[in-house]
Amino acid sequence: MRRSAVLLGLPLLMLAAGCAPAGSEPTAAPTDLVGRPSADHRSEAFHQRATEVAEAWRPGPAWSGGYVPLEGPTLLTGDPGFTPDTETAFRAGWYRDQIALPGERPADGAIRFPDGTLTVPLVSAAEAYRQLDQGDTPVCEGRPQVPPLPKDGPTIEPGPDGWATSAPQSTCTPLTVTAVRLGTAPVLTSRGEAQVPAWLFTVDELRSPVARLAVAAEAVGAVPEPTAPSRPAPTGFVGAQDIESVDGVRLTYRLGVGACDTEVTPLVQEHDGAVVVGGLVTTSVDLCTEQLKLEPVTVTLKAPLGARPVLDVLTGAPLRIAPR
Repeated sequence: MRRSAVLLGLPLLMLAAGCAPAGSEPTAAPTDLVGRPSADHRSEAFHQRATEVAEAWRPGPAWSGGYVPLEGPTLLTGDPGFTPDTETAFRAGWYRDQIALPGERPADGAIRFPDGTLTVPLVSAAEAYRQLDQGDTPVCEGRPQVPPLPKDGPTIEPGPDGWATSAPQSTCTPLTVTAVRLGTAPVLTSRGEAQVPAWLFTVDELRSPVARLAVAAEAVGAVPEPTAPSRPAPTGFVGAQDIESVDGVRLTYRLGVGACDTEVTPLVQEHDGAVVVGGLVTTSVDLCTEQLKLEPVTVTLKAPLGARPVLDVLTGAPLRIAPR
């Protein structure tokens, strides 16, 4: 969560809505030259909708008193030094263990939040590995798991780099686990960033361990169901998909935009109990492919995010950290 994107967010203009005199005709929303709502009107509409989203946010007791993680259970603990092959294996969950994994559950562990601690049951290293490992590697065309030998066995002596083959081939291989220990990993939760018990797997092909969170399923709270405003969002609004990073008062999140959308503008509204984000785009009037593109944008908050949830202005859903 230490990455940051250097993108400029536009300042937000809070517009005050007045009341028309009795008996007067309603004033139409200002539009641009092709009949679309103006940027000022859309900004005002964002703030009205964001206020509704923030007021509708009613999480249960687990949100402020339990453990509700806002990122996945498999994390990197540092720079892994990925190659294309090892990144593919990590994203797919391909592992092979070269050690005996303890099957006994350890004693309960403590999650350390900024506002206190919570004691939770933990899973064994063997169970954590079963959750980490997503199965055998597939047969990759042109990229065998083991370089093939001649049909009748090797016919030449191996050189310093092993048996010679007609052409060099990269392999479709899993990551090799050579050690494991119980430690902690930083995790964004509903109560801010917490230090959470995790099994740290040493992987021969990576520079840093892979962490699998060790908290037992019965102690993990669910993210509340969102409550979205009943009326549809105005044209040109786009929703936030996930959080890319949080660094002090800088919040980077990803908007879901169309392939031909332009003038992507991040918008944010802060409350004591929540931060609501979204964006505006200019949609092309020409034909375009139906494609969702994730566009990182950065906004500067008035105060550090802390334990405040980040809510999407379209759906009202709390955002999670993007897979790392």
